[in-house]
Amino acid sequence: MDKRDERILCILKSDDTERTNENLEKYLDFLKKNLSYPCVLTGLEDFNWEEFYIFGPGDKEEYEELKKTKPSYADTFELLELLEEVDFILGIFAKVKRISDNQIFLIPLADLEVVERKSKNYQLLDDFSVWIVNS
Repeated sequence: MDKRDERILCILKSDDTERTNENLEKYLDFLKKNLSYPCVLTGLEDFNWEEFYIFGPGDKEEYEELKKTKPSYADTFELLELLEEVDFILGIFAKVKRISDNQIFLIPLADLEVVERKSKNYQLLDDFSVWIVNS
């Protein structure tokens, strides 16, 4: 067991680390108590809607136009809050504000990473994303 696994076990207070609504709610409570603000985020990788344009046949000009109203993995966001309701598939949702134009979006937290890699927030959200992907 590595240190990340140990941290996740401590957060969930259980040997059962599978993704369940109960464990998502435990993780949500933990993050709400431990994240520091301000918290600046960006996309961990391209968002689902962007794949058609980045890896597929999507038109570059159309992609640039859509990025004006949709969040992009390349954007920078300020974390406003974590939503109370968890989703079994997508996990925890973050309400974020895009820094460039102040637009508000709801994005799965596991799709985001903290810009400041040396911060405590970075490890908290990195652990969460790894847990979501592996559970």
